[in-house]
Order: sequence, then C-alpha cells, then structure tokens
Amino acid sequence: MKLCIVAGARPNFIKIAPIIHAIRKSDLNNVKERGVEYLLVHTGQHYDQKMSEIFFDDLGIPKPDINLEVGSGSHAVQTAEIMRRFEKVCLEKTPTHVLVVGDVNSTIACALVASKLGIKVIHVEAGLRSFDRSMPEEINRVLTDAISDLLFTTEKSANENLEKEGIPKEKVHFVGNVMIDTLFLHKKKAEESDILIKLGFRGMGNKSSKDEVDPYSVLTLHRPSNVDAEDAFRDIVQGLSEIARSLPIIFPVHPRTLNQIKEFGLEGYFEWYSGDGSKLAKKNGIINCIDPLGYIDFLKLISNAKLVLTDSGGIQEETTILGVPCVTIRENTERPVTVTNGTNVIAGVKKKNIINAAFTQLERKIYPCVPPLWDGKAAERIVEILARNS
Repeated sequence: MKLCIVAGARPNFIKIAPIIHAIRKSDLNNVKERGVEYLLVHTGQHYDQKMSEIFFDDLGIPKPDINLEVGSGSHAVQTAEIMRRFEKVCLEKTPTHVLVVGDVNSTIACALVASKLGIKVIHVEAGLRSFDRSMPEEINRVLTDAISDLLFTTEKSANENLEKEGIPKEKVHFVGNVMIDTLFLHKKKAEESDILIKLGFRGMGNKSSKDEVDPYSVLTLHRPSNVDAEDAFRDIVQGLSEIARSLPIIFPVHPRTLNQIKEFGLEGYFEWYSGDGSKLAKKNGIINCIDPLGYIDFLKLISNAKLVLTDSGGIQEETTILGVPCVTIRENTERPVTVTNGTNVIAGVKKKNIINAAFTQLERKIYPCVPPLWDGKAAERIVEILARNS
C-alpha cells in the first residue's frame, strides 16, 4: 500500500496526526513490511501560518512531502485548483490509496481525483450527516462517501446513515474518533500552556492562588451561513454581546469572520487583545478578539472555559470529552452523539435562542462523556485495518 494522506485545513491536521503517529509506531511491529508506507500532502487550503503551520509543530506532524499551496478562493475555484494540482501528484507518485479526512474542499477534491484515476479512496470521519444540503460541507461529505472504498466512522449514527445510502457494510468500519486520540495525546501538554496567563484570566484580582482561573467563555464562528449574511451575523453578534455582559468571551478570530466584521461595520462589538491581559474586556458586552491559536493553546483555553459557543463540528466533540458546556450556533449538527451522549445543545442562530441556551447550559451540571470507542485508540484501529487491506 502506497498511502497518500491529504490535509488541507486545521481540523484535518488534528485528524491526520494520530494516524501518522500510529503508522510510525506500527513500523516497529513490521506494518511497513506488510505494505504500508505514506506520503503527506498539504493542499494549502488554509495558507496562513497561524492557521496551518503552527499545527504541524504542535501536533508533531512531519513537514508535508508536498504542499500544493492552493490558497483561498470560491468553492468552485478552490476545489478545481486542488484537483488540477493533486492530479499531477497522483500521476507522479502513483499512490495505491488516497486517505482523506473530514469534509472540507480538499476532501472531496482529492477523493474525486483519486477515484477517477482508479486509486482507492479512504475516508476518515465518514457517514456524518446534518441533512442540510445548504451546507457545502454536507455536499462534500455525501459525495466523498459515495466514491470511497474504505469508510471509517466515529459514531454509530454514521454507520446507519451509510447503510441508508446504500454503502456496502463491508466497506464501513466503526473505529472511533481520531480527533479524540489527539486530545488525549496532548491534554497533559496543554495543561502546561501559559495562554491563560498571557490573556490575564489566571490569578487575577485578589485571588489567593495564581492557579485559580477567572470565569470566561470561548467563541469560534466562521461558517458562511452565520457570517456572510449581514442580518444573520448582526443578530448572532448582538446575542453574544448580551452573554458577554455576564461572562467574558474570548474569540480567536477566523480570517473570514474578521473580514465580515469589517465589511458589516460590527467593530463596535469587539475589542482586540493588545498584549496586555488586563485590557481584556470583563463583563461589559464587548467580545475579546485574539489571533488564531495553535492546537495546544486552544485546547488549554477550551478546557478551562465555563462555556464554549461555536459553529464548529470538531469542538462539539472535544467539549463532550472535556465536560465543558457547549452551545452550537447552528440549526443542526452532523454529530448527534454530542447532544444525546455529550455536553452539547443546538441553539439555532437567533439572538434570543442563543442567549437562552447559553444561560441554561451554565446552570446545568455537566460531566465529561465518552461515547463508544472514543478511547484514544481510533488511529490504531485504522492502521490495523489498512495493514489487512494492503
């Protein structure tokens, strides 16, 4: 098996890291001799250093063998450019299998190229469905699964979805969640991060212990449906501002969201972190913006939060394991286990509903939850199945 592993966006890096580590570890057990070797391709879909390269350092991933350096663009332009450049890689390197993760444009683009060249496609995190075709990610998920030869799932609902779509059962393997593998692997290191000291949320005021943390919440927001329409974005921001009157919000800002804040003239709701934690807004309705964080610092930030507000799928999963209350600012989720077995609630996108969900979550007694096979060994299971199929 000549395996080409593809990553394009930050969530991809978190998912491929444990797979690469498991392949390396398994080499000691002669897996390589059984036919598994890999090539790492970074499409460059996330091209900003803070949005990509720092993740390779944090997660101990080797520098990519190939970087396609695609950069930004519309869905059509970006997908087409990834396909054009990735086809050359496949023709030159002749992989027998291409492994893609998640649901970003890099996922479907590289899967399509591989499938049309007769290269077997492996999809990690298959079968997740929001049943909302207005989401570009949902289209990417459905199409990638339809042309995949091996499909690795994170929760049982994903297996049920694939069965309903006619995917043969022998192609599908329930292995657990590779994102949780990464969380378990780096949780101790994250505890040593000094990000809370830098932001001024540790040992503030008259606290007797420097290790005590002042309460705060964390926000991530980037989905086009939330930030690209002015009325919808403004309503969400106004709801978040109300929450910030009672609980400070720390917001590592995604580049696309920053552009929309400026485009719609919403700067008055936000304050930019200047390097002095004491200047961060405290309970005054202002949302504290900081630059995007690396994986270790961000894990530390959400681990100690009183509440996480997000439209990200992966963060719904991480907060479930960490036992942190999560409010998802969307009308649906493709990760239902985080609601039925986890700490997540779906608030929708209306101001009133977001506020109500946030304060309801803060009043709940919430504990860490471990859905089936979210035990830190998903990548090991994947590599063992790959070895059997080599």
